[in-house]
This record gives sequence, C-alpha cells and structure tokens, in this order.
Amino acid sequence: MAELNPFKIAQTQLDEAAKHLGLDKGTHEMLRLPMRELHVTIPVKMDDGTTKVFQGFRVQYNDARGPTKGGIRWHPDETIDTVRALSAWMTWKCSVVDIPYGGSKGGIICNPKELSDGEKERLARGYIRSIGRFIGPEKDIPAPDVYTTPQIMAWMMDEYSKICGYNTPGVITGKPIPIGGSLGRGDATARGGMYTLREAAKIIGIDLSNATVAVQGYGNAGQFAHGLVEELFGSRVVAISDSRGGSYNKNGLNFKECKKIKLDTGKVSNIEGDKITNDELLELDVDILVPAALENVLREDNANKVKADVIVELANGPTTPEADIILHNNNRYVIPDFLANAGGVTVSYFEWVQNETGYYWPLDRVHKELDAHMTAAFHDVHTMREEKGVHTRLAAYLVAVKRVVDVMKLRGWV
Repeated sequence: MAELNPFKIAQTQLDEAAKHLGLDKGTHEMLRLPMRELHVTIPVKMDDGTTKVFQGFRVQYNDARGPTKGGIRWHPDETIDTVRALSAWMTWKCSVVDIPYGGSKGGIICNPKELSDGEKERLARGYIRSIGRFIGPEKDIPAPDVYTTPQIMAWMMDEYSKICGYNTPGVITGKPIPIGGSLGRGDATARGGMYTLREAAKIIGIDLSNATVAVQGYGNAGQFAHGLVEELFGSRVVAISDSRGGSYNKNGLNFKECKKIKLDTGKVSNIEGDKITNDELLELDVDILVPAALENVLREDNANKVKADVIVELANGPTTPEADIILHNNNRYVIPDFLANAGGVTVSYFEWVQNETGYYWPLDRVHKELDAHMTAAFHDVHTMREEKGVHTRLAAYLVAVKRVVDVMKLRGWV
C-alpha cells in the first residue's frame, strides 16, 4: 500500500514543508527525487565453494551542501524505496544540524546472521568494488547502519584504499579507533539527544535534577540514554522496556544494575519492579519520554494518553503524522527524530574532519563540539516553531529544507 511505502512518506513530509516555504515547482520537484542511484550485483564465493549473487543499492539524494553521507544496511527485507527514503531523511538530518553534507544511503539484500565472518568480509569488499567509482571522501561517505559494524567498515575502507593505491580513511566513518575512528562515537546518538533535552527543559521550565524519565527500547541508544540522563542531569529513570516487556519502579532504576541484568538475562523485565508493557510505558505519568526502539509507537489512538511533557525521539519515526498534531495540541514538546538522534552523524562528520586533517581530537573536544552543534540546531528549530506556529517536526523540516534550497539557488541549480 502506498501509505506504507517509506519513500512515499518521505515525499509527503517534504510536500508539506514545500507548501509552507512556498517553493516553486521546479525546486520542489528537484527535492522529491534522488539525484542519482546505483543498483549493483555482487558475486560472493561462499565457504562451501558455491557462488552466491547479492543485490545492493547506493542512493545519493542531494549533494548541494557537500559530499553525501549515509549508512549501509544489510537486511533480508531491504528495498530500494527504503534506501531512497533514508537517503532523503539523511539529507534533512545533515542540514538541520548544519554540517556540510548531503544525504545518501546504501543497502544489501542479505541475512548477515546466516553469513560467516569470511563471507561477510568478501561481501563487504565486493560491495565497495561495485560502488567504488561513485564514493570517496569528497563524493559520498558511507557508515555503519542496520547489521553492519565497525569491523565491516574497516574491510570496506581497506578495499577502497587498495583501489586508490593509498590509505583513504576518510571514505568511511564509524571505523574502529585504531584505523581512524573518532572517540565519542559510541554514545553520540544518545548524547546529542540529551543536549537537546537540556535545552527543551530550559524553555519549558523542567528541573531535570528532579525529573522522571521513561525509556522505551534498551538497545544501544536506550541504554546510553538511561546512563547519560542520570550522569548529566541526575534525572530519575523510572521505567525501561525492550521487545519482551518492561519494568517500572517509582523510586528509580539504577543504570549499572539494569545494564547488567539486560546483559546477563537478555530482558529488562527481569529487573525488580512492576511489570509493564511497551504500550503502558508510553502512557506513564513522567516528565520525559524517550522512544528509542520502534517506529509508529505514538499513534492517533494513544497520543492523547501521553502525559510526558517532553518526548525525545531517539528512534527513527516513532510518531505518526496524526499523533504529531495531537501531541502539539496537548502541549507535549516533541524533539523530532532527525534532530534528536543527529548526534551520530555529527560525530561521524567529526571523524571525517579528523581523517582529512590527520589530527585527532581528545574526547572532551568531541563532546564540546557535539554540544555546540546540537544546541544551535535545537534553537534554530525552536525559533522556527515559534515563528510559524507549527509542530516541532515540521519546524525542523522547514529549517533543513530551506538550507538545502538556499544552496541550490546560490549554485544556480534552480
């Protein structure tokens, strides 16, 4: 169905922003479609001696503001429309935090759980050989995404360097530290979200040292959010959940204990406290809600039940368009996903800068620079929200799309 097609959703979101910005037809049409996309077939010699052919994609959505940037996903259900949508959203994400990148995305249709390490390495290198002429530190810079890892990025960087004949660390970000990765990348997504939360709390008047927090999803982003909201602000996380349920304790859930139980048992419902479902967590009477797992969890049917004053979207797409309107009308302050979780790509940008200059930053500088970018981006979006009287997601789109359009016009594209 068209309404479930991620690229159609991305186009619909752009259309709304274009209407508010009064874009002319040519400019609007230019932004509705990728500038270029590549489909590749990748033959891989499997461990049993047979050859298996994989299908891959790389979509470069818009490079007006600089080389395109975006992850590489390995997933059995990968589709070109998913990659197109994600490349569009990367364009707006890079723009809203004002880093000099356009947006791109890549993917391979495969099930990495069925591949040996050797097969993964041969697939990674084969993909780079297939797209090598279309990427580079000044063209398009991949990174890890779903089911890809720093080790896979290391193989890809090495293969590209072999093609060039010299070391080219800046072609890929999200690499291991010894081959040019950046300090601070591990918790960057959650940390960036916490910086935006701090700024929202100032505006709304929430004392974060006494605030209560619920975190839905306990993967990397959710775990780091739990630890950082305690460490940075002294907030009390009272509820957490994963795919198998959650736990609630009004007195607070200690991060180190929760992390250990999750690691040892595989589920947070084993943590001492009242057992709750994911849906119940969303409706708790807390100050801050952090959706850090699935898309479309805040919908028209439950948005009126959300009591949190601030919603920090570390997940991609946790709120439907209908829910956005309801939450806005109920004075719930949503920090939208492509602002809240942009800390990851921002630190990837820092990694690229370090690779290109050959000078590597200490951790405190990474945190300081990330704070500055996220704080400025938050206030750019909040100012647009107040000026236009729109919900925060639309405000973020208006900021991001306008920046891309301004550069396209300066360059004479439209």
